[in-house]
Amino acid sequence: LTISHLTRILCTRLILSSPAGYLIVSMDPLPPVVIGDTITLKCNFQTDGTLREIAWFQVIEGGNAKQKIFTYDSVFNTSFSNMEDTNKREELIYHSTVRLPEVQLEDDGLYECHVGIHSKGSRDQLIEASGSVTLSVIVPPRSISVAAANSPAPFSRYEAKNFTLVCIVTGAKPAPSVYFKRDGELIDVFPAARSSSLMGHHSKASKRNRSVNQVLPRGDVDDTKIQKSLSLQNQAGKVTQLRENETDSLERGGEEASRLKLESTTEGIPETVVSREFPRWVQSSDPLYYFQHWQQVAGDGTMEARAMLTWSLNPQLDNEALFSCEVNHPALSMPMQAEVTLTAPRGPKLSTRPSKAKVGDTVRISVQGFQLGPSATKVFPEPLLTWTRVGGNLLDGSEKHDGRELVLERVPAELNGSMFRCTAQNPLGSTDTHTRLIVFENPRLKKGREHFIALNAAASRLSLVLNLLVLLGLACELT
Repeated sequence: LTISHLTRILCTRLILSSPAGYLIVSMDPLPPVVIGDTITLKCNFQTDGTLREIAWFQVIEGGNAKQKIFTYDSVFNTSFSNMEDTNKREELIYHSTVRLPEVQLEDDGLYECHVGIHSKGSRDQLIEASGSVTLSVIVPPRSISVAAANSPAPFSRYEAKNFTLVCIVTGAKPAPSVYFKRDGELIDVFPAARSSSLMGHHSKASKRNRSVNQVLPRGDVDDTKIQKSLSLQNQAGKVTQLRENETDSLERGGEEASRLKLESTTEGIPETVVSREFPRWVQSSDPLYYFQHWQQVAGDGTMEARAMLTWSLNPQLDNEALFSCEVNHPALSMPMQAEVTLTAPRGPKLSTRPSKAKVGDTVRISVQGFQLGPSATKVFPEPLLTWTRVGGNLLDGSEKHDGRELVLERVPAELNGSMFRCTAQNPLGSTDTHTRLIVFENPRLKKGREHFIALNAAASRLSLVLNLLVLLGLACELT
């Protein structure tokens, strides 16, 4: 037996003996209990005396206090063996159980069963013993999501870029086991070399000229993986550089469905050009995947786990690739997963409101969605949307505007026929879509201008008449 086993036996089983009698107390071990389930605590005690009392306690406040949850006193309850003939010397076996329905996180912890008996020789002599058992409440993950680090990000056709997927799992106890798959196949990853006191492996950004032998773990990678990595290093000329400061990532996801389907009077461009010019920096179809994993305790006592998968992105091969983050946990009967499909943006659908813009109106041009492939449900990672005006600045004088919507307040007639460009890009590709703004005359403004002109003419005529009257009055006075 190990020291921990001996300690557990000594803590949960106590034998007190005397010439007058003995008492043995033991507790049935408990398996981990899923939150919401019902569990029964069982205390067994063996004695040749008569039962006096039983008390159950829950140890709280980190072991500094005890809360009584059940008690039995033979003085007020005659259903136990205290009515037995004291002259009998037979051995008596008792069981005491406490049922905890729908256990919660606050039920997690240590429970004690305290037993007191009267000696078989004298009822004035009391023998006491106790046992303890630990209840472990486990909680399945509450949520799982996959996000892209540093998103939205632009597309570059001139240099290779590292790409990082972040899997965030919340609400679990204990911490779950997290792993990644690509197109349903488990990804062979290289963990970072630096260890953590919490998880064992944490990430550490690798420098540009670090060798593969420095990045790979020391004992859990076979020679074939090392040779494979070395060949990729020779082919690419360098090891993929892991980005620094990618531990803080946010879950981002844009709503792709429009709330309103509005008619558009914008001029459609017959062809949308998608950038597919990939230079020679694309080296290998079998990249090196680097894995990082860490966890922290949340305020409710559960764990938040984050896993990061980093590799050198290849837009030609990674576009429309299905990546999934999966979680194993003792409270789950099957793995929990979240999936994303890497997709380059293409075919943005633009909407203009109002559909017939008039001079003085506030016009909103927005991206309502994208053309998606059969496997994608949204553009992932979130695209970076940039608006520009062809041949000039925007209405507020700026050169560009970032965001899903471009707002033009009180459009003048001079914007009629202006062409606006929407550039959508993410690390997998870039696409441009144009729309022409048609501005109509505003009858209310025209009527207002005509009324103003008429008032000015009437005022001018009235002023002329008054001037004539003044002149006539002066002529009369002179005569």
